[in-house]
Amino acid sequence: MIKRVRCDRPSFRTVEFKEGFNVVLADRTETSSEKDSRNGLGKTTLVEIIHFCLGSTLQKGSVLKSKELENWTFILDLTLNGRDYSVYRNTSNPSKVELEGDFSDWPVKPTRNWLEGTHSLKVDVWRKVLGFLMFDLSIDIYDKWKYAPTFRSLISYFARRSEIAFRDPFKHHPKQREWDIQVNNAYLLGLNWEYASEFQILKDQERTLKELKKAATEGLLTGYIGTLGELEAERVRLESEIQKLEEELNSFRVHPQYAEIEKEANMLTEKIHRITNRLILAKKILSQYRKSIETEKDVPIELVERVYREAGLWFTDKLKMRLEDVKRFHEQIVANRRDYLRNEIDKLERQIESYKNEIKKLTDARAKLFEILKTHRALDEYRLLYERLIERKQQLKEIINSIENLKKFEDGLNDLKIKRLELFKRARQDLEERKYVVEKAINQFNRNSQFLYSEPGMLSIDITESGYKFKVEIKRAKSEGIERMKVFCYDLMLIQLRANQKDKPGFLIHDSTIFNGVDERQVARAMELAAMEAKERGFQYICAINSDSVPHNEFSKDFRNVFKESIRGSVKITKNK
Repeated sequence: MIKRVRCDRPSFRTVEFKEGFNVVLADRTETSSEKDSRNGLGKTTLVEIIHFCLGSTLQKGSVLKSKELENWTFILDLTLNGRDYSVYRNTSNPSKVELEGDFSDWPVKPTRNWLEGTHSLKVDVWRKVLGFLMFDLSIDIYDKWKYAPTFRSLISYFARRSEIAFRDPFKHHPKQREWDIQVNNAYLLGLNWEYASEFQILKDQERTLKELKKAATEGLLTGYIGTLGELEAERVRLESEIQKLEEELNSFRVHPQYAEIEKEANMLTEKIHRITNRLILAKKILSQYRKSIETEKDVPIELVERVYREAGLWFTDKLKMRLEDVKRFHEQIVANRRDYLRNEIDKLERQIESYKNEIKKLTDARAKLFEILKTHRALDEYRLLYERLIERKQQLKEIINSIENLKKFEDGLNDLKIKRLELFKRARQDLEERKYVVEKAINQFNRNSQFLYSEPGMLSIDITESGYKFKVEIKRAKSEGIERMKVFCYDLMLIQLRANQKDKPGFLIHDSTIFNGVDERQVARAMELAAMEAKERGFQYICAINSDSVPHNEFSKDFRNVFKESIRGSVKITKNK
């Protein structure tokens, strides 16, 4: 139970609470306009202060982080398990809390400062202690379970913050994770929250399997997506290629002067080509010369005379003598030309033979170089082969990893299906065995909703292959206001269920946000129900509401006095100047 909220600054008005029904009003001032927000008067800030002292993290934008509230110390006086405690927390040093009270039964004892006479705990430890004192959570629960109920999440169902927190009975934060919703609601409803934790672990395993499958298609083979059989075929092909490359590299002989030898062989080839061309030309000239010798013949004088006679001409003796001289001159010319051709033919034959010898010599030299090149290879070529081998081995490694990942995925997927089915059966059996607990929660929710709307609502609790599934319905729920009343009925049910337990928070706090859009008659009925239940069951209900939103005319005659007597004042934080 919360006894009071106070501060070390005199400008802060202490708010004291009592058992049962408590009201904090936000009044308009004479200078406020219709557009002024009464949240600035402190009713919402009051809830923030309570959370702050109960170990909440100061979020960005929180009023408690404002410059005007630097170095303010807020104090929360409360009763836990029959013992009174005071909690001090400073806005400029929020990492610890100072405490007053009897800590003899605490699982973790506060550190004592002998000079100042104070006791303190780090905030993260303080949360664990509160979890133990209010909800009987083991201090080492988070060492045993990855997903377990947390004090901060549990207490947020008994003191919701922000407008979004009043939209869904099972969520107190818009970014609340599904496992957090299942685990903490199951705990508060008296169900086996461990099953919800196990369901989340299976979801984690499923996500890991999906990552394995994704990994099986990444790497050097990006874009290659195949079945296990296709990957095996690719593995066999790569192993065969790697074997051939290794054999080729093992027999690879590198000559240190391979490049120079190859260059020299190419030069010899070019030289052989040049000499061969000369040889061919020489042979052509030789052939022409030999034909010329064969065609070089003397012209007989008788032939000349016969030609002339046929033309009707006769040679004189004197002319015949001159023809003989010409004939001898011509024969001498022919003889000289034949001698010249024979000399040229001899030269060409010798040149041709020289060309042939030179070609043979060069060809033999080149053959020796080719033999070296044939039995040895270049270092650059060796490097290329080696790089190709490394690349193929890397690809093979990727393929093998892909095969292993796919096998793990397929095996894990089958195993996961079995585990999920077994967990589903166990959770469903456990839910059946807790039938009394479930029916108690359902009946309580139904009674609450029926009190407001004259007909019962519906709280359903089911087990699916994804875990617990919670749902509430009120048949007449067609407006935002009735949606808010679902939250009211659910929250009230939670405190009703835990009212008789030793480890109970002992209080339920609602900001006026829960009544936004709600018909005044239902607002009045909700307040009367909360007051009646708080009195009968011994818990504390705190309602922070705007003064002009109070449905006085809808209150029953008896409750008007109860409401008036339950007003604990208003809260307003004045900025220091």
